[in-house]
Amino acid sequence: MTSSLPARSLAVAEALAAAGVSGEIVVLPDSARTAAEAAAALGCEVGAIANSLVFSCDGEPLLVMTSGSHRVDTAYLAARLGADAIDRASAAQVREATGQAIGGVAPTGHPAPLRTVVDTALQRYEVLWAAAGHPHTVVPMTYEELLRVTAGTPSAVVATD
Repeated sequence: MTSSLPARSLAVAEALAAAGVSGEIVVLPDSARTAAEAAAALGCEVGAIANSLVFSCDGEPLLVMTSGSHRVDTAYLAARLGADAIDRASAAQVREATGQAIGGVAPTGHPAPLRTVVDTALQRYEVLWAAAGHPHTVVPMTYEELLRVTAGTPSAVVATD
């Protein structure tokens, strides 16, 4: 199975295995660049998709693992983190920070650890699906595994949660 994975997904598979995540990477026939595409392909609720979004937080990369059912409120999150500003990273900044392209950014397998926030809305789901380093690859995991693999800080990312 792993020999048929894209190179970026192989690095993710190694990082997941090292963190004790047992879920296997699934290669989808079509792109899953958006939460809606991934949910449709997997037959799950869009909220169970753990989107990997990269931001610039006071000039440093910040990975936010958020539920596919809502958008990150950057002003709200900045206030929660005590940051001056959180802005969406450019495609080049995403690739530099993660080694992966937008639409396939995994929660792990990056060149260096990233400061990470994990949306508490994700804990509502028994199984989460996250990108696995490529727009056609995803991996199942639990909320606890996502926290462990990212060393992330649990936080609401919108005021309504």
